[in-house]
Amino acid sequence: MEQQEAGFKPKIFGKYSTDGVKINDVSLAPYINLEPHNTPHSFGRAAAARFGKGKVNIVERLINKVMRSGQGKRKMSGKYIRGRGATGKKINAMKIIEKAFEIIERETKQNPVQILIQAIENSAMREDTTRIKKGGVAYSVSVDVSPMRRVDEAVKNLGLAGFASSFNSKVSAEEGLAKEIILAAKGDNASFSIRRRDEVERIAMASR
Repeated sequence: MEQQEAGFKPKIFGKYSTDGVKINDVSLAPYINLEPHNTPHSFGRAAAARFGKGKVNIVERLINKVMRSGQGKRKMSGKYIRGRGATGKKINAMKIIEKAFEIIERETKQNPVQILIQAIENSAMREDTTRIKKGGVAYSVSVDVSPMRRVDEAVKNLGLAGFASSFNSKVSAEEGLAKEIILAAKGDNASFSIRRRDEVERIAMASR
């Protein structure tokens, strides 16, 4: 109580402050929640609310994507199998993210929350395709991607890439995730998330 009266603010995992973290993409800013919590776990309070994901701390959204177990999306050939602690247990996923943040901080000497924001901004696609049917003929057309979906897809691809690099490998999930976030934050083409963004936008451009 005394800490709160003195202006104490919680830190993510008790280590990482969100003060000073900048979101350069103004279109994404309303959908990236940086409200600090010592434990990024909202117990699904915003799950049933419309656009509720936008009210969930961005680190918890990454945890939720890492927590998903089972096979990846079929449009990615279904070859990415999640493992390395992605058992549906949130505590396991939180430990993976916390260890990944420690690696990011050690390698970049920067706040890992800021590096995560940069990775999301760089890997968020701006254009995608959808199928429409006209005159009995179905074809693909390009569409703009909403800011909410841009954040969601970027976070999903970051989590998926962490397991893709550690599957059937000696690389741990936290090491694979940390490497992916660092590469994406730099905009490096070695990042799966960056390549995935470029692939989707290239297909969308061809469908204009």
